[in-house]
Amino acid sequence: MLAANPFSADEFRARVARIRRDDGEFYGDHALNPGFRDAIVRAGLRDAAVLVPVVDHGAEASVILTKRTEALRSHSGQVAFPGGRIDPEDASAEAAALREADEEIGLSPDFVDVIGRLPDYYTGSGYRIAPVLGIVRPGFSLTINPDEVDDAFEVPLSFLMDASNHRQESRMWQNVERHFYTMPYGEKYIWGVTAGIIRALHDRLYG
Repeated sequence: MLAANPFSADEFRARVARIRRDDGEFYGDHALNPGFRDAIVRAGLRDAAVLVPVVDHGAEASVILTKRTEALRSHSGQVAFPGGRIDPEDASAEAAALREADEEIGLSPDFVDVIGRLPDYYTGSGYRIAPVLGIVRPGFSLTINPDEVDDAFEVPLSFLMDASNHRQESRMWQNVERHFYTMPYGEKYIWGVTAGIIRALHDRLYG
């Protein structure tokens, strides 16, 4: 019998079911910048959630990503998962991620089956992000909120989970070299926190 395609939605779901978040592990920008760990993993972080929307296309799943509008004050123009701060009215990180995806790109929660979460991801910009993992059923339609998002597009899960597509780059920030992952996909430049979460997903499920 042939093995299941590792990049199908069904196989992704099966791998996520084996994730444990109670093992004390977490991820963050400090993975490539260990000298900044104490500045990144600290008290007083703002809580946020993103949805990692894996679209069920049968044997070859894909992941929905967005390009943030240039008008935003933070992370403008960057490729990102749908998501944002967890509001006091949100019942959970999962609820926040679904709300943000609906607000940003019109992805109805009715089409999303939340199947788990990655351990939290800590950012150098002062956020503790809960990456919420969901399977998106076909038949959905998207409505872009132009105040927040310029574009929404899909990238094959097989591309994102291939470590050979993960590059390490660096830039000078406040006279200190900071390292980060990048995953260029055609004209889309995936980097920073989004690439870090993708790398964490790879390490947890496909590493």
